[in-house]
Amino acid sequence: MARQLDEQIAGRYPVGRRLRVLDVGTGQGTQALRLARAGHRVTGLEQDATMLAVARAALAAEPEGIRGRVRLIEGDGRETGVHFLPGSFDVVLCHGVLMYVQEPDALLAGLARMLAPGGLLSLLVRNADALAMRPGLYGDWAGTLAAFDTTAYTNRLGLDVRADRLSALTGALAGIGAPLHAWYGVRVFTDTAPDGAALPEDPREAEALLAAEERAGRTDPYRRVAALLHLCGVRG
Repeated sequence: MARQLDEQIAGRYPVGRRLRVLDVGTGQGTQALRLARAGHRVTGLEQDATMLAVARAALAAEPEGIRGRVRLIEGDGRETGVHFLPGSFDVVLCHGVLMYVQEPDALLAGLARMLAPGGLLSLLVRNADALAMRPGLYGDWAGTLAAFDTTAYTNRLGLDVRADRLSALTGALAGIGAPLHAWYGVRVFTDTAPDGAALPEDPREAEALLAAEERAGRTDPYRRVAALLHLCGVRG
């Protein structure tokens, strides 16, 4: 996903431009820190105090120059208007958040308002059109049949959450003035890997794995059965 995001940023902005980035649901700060290391100014918004503490600890371990480019705020992604002025950011990330929001329309509209004209909105969501893939690959046939006709599922944390269909999100992005510009699949071949699984120790094998996932993530029909969808909208 990082490669996909970098591709979209490179296609929209001149090399070397320092962007204003908002990371909604920043979690442990992985993307926020990665983008700060690339020179961008990043604001991370996270409502979970435990995750925010992890992100702050990771930030504290960074060099001073990077620490100065990151601001971490405790807050709900549905209340971006409380914290920021409209049009304050060039890039807005919302990765792995929508599945926890039962009615995401207000959240999406708020994210779009944060974008400057021409700004990039990056969403990572669970793919509702492929919910049957994981139970099917595990041989859970009852779960597979049930997954065809729902957008609800239980995640690996045991939480009851929801997924999104590409067609519905395409319409939603058009409705908030940030129409879909590009989309990718994420975790096409590796969705059944255990949580926390490490990359292969052989660098060549690790690079081949990443290259295969990246190729599949941009190629039909593979991307349509990915566990996750990465959608990029552009503010008009």
